[in-house]
Amino acid sequence: MHYRDEVRALLSPLERRVFEKLNSPQKVQDFLDKLEINFEDTGGEAYLSPRQVLAKGKAQCIQGALFAATTLSYHGAPPLLMDFKTTRKDEDHVVALFKQDGLWGAISKTNHVVLRWRDPVYKNPRELAMSYFNEYYLWSGKKSMRGFSKPFDLRRYPPAFWITTENHVNLKKLERELDASPHEISVTKKILKNCRHASPIELRALELNDFYDARGKTVG
Repeated sequence: MHYRDEVRALLSPLERRVFEKLNSPQKVQDFLDKLEINFEDTGGEAYLSPRQVLAKGKAQCIQGALFAATTLSYHGAPPLLMDFKTTRKDEDHVVALFKQDGLWGAISKTNHVVLRWRDPVYKNPRELAMSYFNEYYLWSGKKSMRGFSKPFDLRRYPPAFWITTENHVNLKKLERELDASPHEISVTKKILKNCRHASPIELRALELNDFYDARGKTVG
């Protein structure tokens, strides 16, 4: 059975109606932008499957990427992720990759003005990944991106393992394997020494967020 057919067979009629409408990467991004940020960073709520994201109406970066990958696979495209590695002082980020007319783009769920959607204008995954380099910086202004994964194909897992599961252990395993998958170095240490820090106006941009929790807290 084609992976697309396996995905469709798992979904409820209501879920299929939602995914049927999200028939382009652009529509998927619009949908994700409207979802509230999942502020939970511990326990089961930190690992929501695409089914749970749809039911709860909230997501953070990897949850949004998995949801986007589900939608892409529903329409017959490969469900691909890309993981970004950073310094210990920053947070990794995950996006879903797609191709249109032979060029690469990315769907991204984030709470900030940076690290967002990428139009499909990039010739290869590395070119796309490096488009995030100047946006990845700490409050000190120091650039923090250190590497990125090769496209991580979720078809290595049965769809039920990650799309409809309510077992966060599955999703933790997937996240660990994504983290351990082959990554490329973004730039050498020598080049990093010559990288300019983000400017004050760029740092102020980090204060722009889509959502805040009840305590005024914000996350990626």
